[in-house]
Amino acid sequence: MSIAHVKAQSVSTFRVRQRRTDDNHKTKENIMTTLNNQSGNQTKQTAPFAPRETHQPDACNYTRLSDLDLLGKLIGAEQAQKIYTGSLNTMFAAKGQAPEQCQVARELLTRWLHEEMQAGDAMNSPKAVRDFLTLHFAGQEFESFVVIFLSAQHHVIKAAELFRGTLTQTSVYPREVVKASLKHNCAAVILAHNHPSGVCEPSKADEMLTTALKQALALVDVRVLDHFVVAGNQTMSFAERGMI
Repeated sequence: MSIAHVKAQSVSTFRVRQRRTDDNHKTKENIMTTLNNQSGNQTKQTAPFAPRETHQPDACNYTRLSDLDLLGKLIGAEQAQKIYTGSLNTMFAAKGQAPEQCQVARELLTRWLHEEMQAGDAMNSPKAVRDFLTLHFAGQEFESFVVIFLSAQHHVIKAAELFRGTLTQTSVYPREVVKASLKHNCAAVILAHNHPSGVCEPSKADEMLTTALKQALALVDVRVLDHFVVAGNQTMSFAERGMI
């Protein structure tokens, strides 16, 4: 056998071995790829049964939001930008001019405050009474007279507007107040009216009216527990001043 033949045979042998080595490497790579794919498939298949992370959204602190941001959440940012002029008065106080969503929100809040008054002793929940009256009279450009009818335990039976007047005065008739009190079978009442002028101090006419209503209602065993004067976000109580 010649040297050239031996060399050729050696080269051929080396190429065969190299090919086998490459094939082995490819086989290993294929096996690893297959195993990885299977592992991935198993992970995907078992994922639905694995514990899932739940992220609860942080409670929004609405007190930190601006009036415009809060209004945007209620009626939409675009509409809020159009109607907001730096005050919420036109959106919530003007009953006939506010967007419907704002009117609905105001009505819901009024009913909630009414329920809060009904839930307990009205005399032990003066803040609820004040809040209800403040919201009821908010943005009102005329005077009106409201009576809150109470049971013997001072639970709220009903709150009703009995008289409506002009910008500066309201005509209140004691006879009609007595009739309404008997209709609701109440044991006591809380009186309230507003001053659109923004002045919360009672007038002499307010004091005389309170006295006349006390005397008329006393004839049918109904007590006048308080008389509130509301002007904007301010309230004045006759009882707190010792005027009843």
